[in-house]
Amino acid sequence: MYPQSVDKRLFILGHPYFHIYLIRGKNASALVEMGISATADQVIMQLSSLGVRPDYLIVTHPHSDHIGGLDALKQAFPRAVVVAGRGAAAFLEHPKTVESLIQEDLHMSSIMMDRGVVSSRPAIRQAPSLSGCKVVTEADELDLGEVKVKFLDTRGHSPGNIIIYIPVISAVLASDSLGYRLSGLGFFPIFFTGYADYMTTIAAIETLKPEILGLAHNCIVQGPDVRKTLQEAREAAQGIMARILRDRRDDEAVVQDIFREYYRDELTLYSAENILVCCRLIVRRVRDIRDDRHSRT
Repeated sequence: MYPQSVDKRLFILGHPYFHIYLIRGKNASALVEMGISATADQVIMQLSSLGVRPDYLIVTHPHSDHIGGLDALKQAFPRAVVVAGRGAAAFLEHPKTVESLIQEDLHMSSIMMDRGVVSSRPAIRQAPSLSGCKVVTEADELDLGEVKVKFLDTRGHSPGNIIIYIPVISAVLASDSLGYRLSGLGFFPIFFTGYADYMTTIAAIETLKPEILGLAHNCIVQGPDVRKTLQEAREAAQGIMARILRDRRDDEAVVQDIFREYYRDELTLYSAENILVCCRLIVRRVRDIRDDRHSRT
């Protein structure tokens, strides 16, 4: 099934749960998304089948399902330059981040094996480090040879979050910046660091008018479906925000309702504890909106 060619300059690697993108230029190549430890060997074999050794390893943000495979890929491609956004390295250094990242990689690796993805590589025992990585901002770009990679320093989902823009093929690799799209339910909005920033990011992607939109999980869309997908992500975020603002119950009761609604299908790859934390962050960010409104009146 993988690798899949989207264009001669863009390929999808990995697994439907974890899309890893390969950008190929005339002189160099870049891998976007690091996946988890259980997908690393798959990605290495897929790269080998294409005859590619990536020159850059681009970390979109420092969450466990996007960085757990980094050390394995660094080991396989020691000359590759690791690229990340501002704030990603500091986020990884927090003790709570380290503990949860290790636990979640172990959980996801076990579930992946149950679902038929066999890996001889053990789950990580320490969090990957971004020490010494190339930190990029919107002023930076990578020239791969007839293919330039630009970066959007975006907020709303995670510290150190970056989006990848490839102008020559009008492609945006949005990672989780639009949410987590479940095949049977639509987007799970995940504005963990701020609702307004999350909506600004969606608008920024729309401004680019991409013809190709690559998400980190389960989905790549092209042509007219791109605009529909962006609108779907916006409406999902607006809907859950309005719903939480209207709900007068205790926050934990709201959290439990959201959890029961969304913890299904592909999202059960993650631990229940992890998704509960996600739901609490969503409710907290909406309460921030309410508190801000009250402070202005």
